[in-house]
Amino acid sequence: MSNLIKIASETKKSSTVLSVSSTELRNEVLKKVAHLLIKKTDQIINANNIDCQEAKQLGLNDQMLDRLMLNKDRIQTMANDVLTIKDLKDPVGEIIEQKTLYNGIDLKKIRVPLGVLASIYESRPNVTIDIGCLAIKSGNAALLRGGKESINSNKILVDILKESLTSTGLPETCVGLITNTDRSVVNEILQLNEYIDLLVPRGGSQLINYVYENATMPVVAGGVGVCHAFVDEEADPSKVIPIIINSKTQRPTVCNALDTVLVHKNADKQMLIQLIEDLTKNQVEVRCDKEVLETIQYKPSNLIKEATDDDWGTEFLSLVLSIKTMDSLSDALQHIQKYGSGHTEVILSENQESQNVFTRNVDAAAVFVNASTRFTDGSQFGFGAEVGISTQKFHARGPLGLRELTSYKWVGIGNGQVRQ
Repeated sequence: MSNLIKIASETKKSSTVLSVSSTELRNEVLKKVAHLLIKKTDQIINANNIDCQEAKQLGLNDQMLDRLMLNKDRIQTMANDVLTIKDLKDPVGEIIEQKTLYNGIDLKKIRVPLGVLASIYESRPNVTIDIGCLAIKSGNAALLRGGKESINSNKILVDILKESLTSTGLPETCVGLITNTDRSVVNEILQLNEYIDLLVPRGGSQLINYVYENATMPVVAGGVGVCHAFVDEEADPSKVIPIIINSKTQRPTVCNALDTVLVHKNADKQMLIQLIEDLTKNQVEVRCDKEVLETIQYKPSNLIKEATDDDWGTEFLSLVLSIKTMDSLSDALQHIQKYGSGHTEVILSENQESQNVFTRNVDAAAVFVNASTRFTDGSQFGFGAEVGISTQKFHARGPLGLRELTSYKWVGIGNGQVRQ
């Protein structure tokens, strides 16, 4: 038996224990996790520093380094999110539907854990805690495989999860970490349908497409986000500028950061000029179509460039933003349909009819009116965290919280009934 199969087998076996554990016991685990994250902050940072130093030597770019880095504030946020998950209502055991059949059988549709939740993800070590704790709270075991650049961070974080499990009498093998960082192990994981009930890949399109093509178990993908904001001709400049600045600059390396602004041809020209000025003040490289360049009376600049066709449909994950002129709302919807990834789309408008047309017709997991793309997030939605943000429509869409990590079964209570 290979080490990988051994870990997967132990995780599967432990899932049957966790699935029938009490809400109170699982909450105690999460309470302990939050406590240990704070208690061991210095140790976590030391392990993370090793990862960051090695990543720099390997030539990882700034956005990847930002995703990898942990500090006291980020660890405190992780602990807070764990406590939020603890305080959420336990979905396990919820009666979704109940009815008495014609023959007197009392039939219930009851929410149950999936079993083993596996995830392959890159860079961000906080994902280890997010997925581990959401899995535990929802009665699922977790099998985790992070990127090689975060291996030391992931080891100490999984140790915290394991210590928290054993302190409450649950098997430490409810959470398994695959420490083999060789890329070849990914293909082996994709064959473990005997042990894995749901696989959630988080990362770039290359990883996600590979998983889709080769996985033998159900997959819900999270990660790729080509996010648009449409500035309508009736947009309010006092809302447009701060929303776009926030969507692009608050954390440009994540999937819900803004990538493309679509501007109605009749939108306020002075607003557009001010927007681009404010973006460049925030060190954003702005790639504009010819109409926008004419509006702002373009002068050669390191931060203002003419867009190419490749700039539409690109997830930049950095301080780069493309801007394109639209003849109408209908044109904007067509552009998003062609280039969007189904993640998050925004309309900035004071016209209610335009708002309604946009929200009805745009095809995305999350749609906002006059609000930042950055709100598509499990913790912002009140989920505590998320396993990923699904851009597909089957099983789950948007942030994957506790309910999205469950299935259901039918339970019928009879009194001797037989079918005629």
